[in-house]
Amino acid sequence: MPDSNTNLPSPSDNPFGYSISSADILDTLGFFDSWEDRYKYIIDLGKELPALPAGLHTPERLVRGCQSQVWIETCLQDGRLQLFVDSDAFIVKGLLAVVLAAYNNRTPAAILEFDIEQYFQQLDLLGHLSASRGNGLRAMVQRIQDTARAQSA
Repeated sequence: MPDSNTNLPSPSDNPFGYSISSADILDTLGFFDSWEDRYKYIIDLGKELPALPAGLHTPERLVRGCQSQVWIETCLQDGRLQLFVDSDAFIVKGLLAVVLAAYNNRTPAAILEFDIEQYFQQLDLLGHLSASRGNGLRAMVQRIQDTARAQSA
């Protein structure tokens, strides 16, 4: 849970899981012919994430296994997991946006039921990331899934 003296952005400030869904990401990426254009789009998605307050850039929120620094904060609101994220790398922020389109503002059960591997296959994403970026992406997903499991218990 966030520190009581740290203000999180409003969940409605985050379009991912609200006005931008995983289906939207799949549809839009399908319009691009080259992976260079897809990377640019993914980076642009990351720019739409609301800022995570610097006070939440703490070791317990840091995701281990990522090449870049990634912080994830979660809270359960009305039975839905709200995700707040940040990274020091533009492409990683974009990857976080892609994940949040699938997971943000979902119930813990819906997060655990969502086939993230199929989503990544449909995006053809893992084949276009370095091994270390792919491992980092999986670490981010694992952190969110672990949180969903804990909330379901």
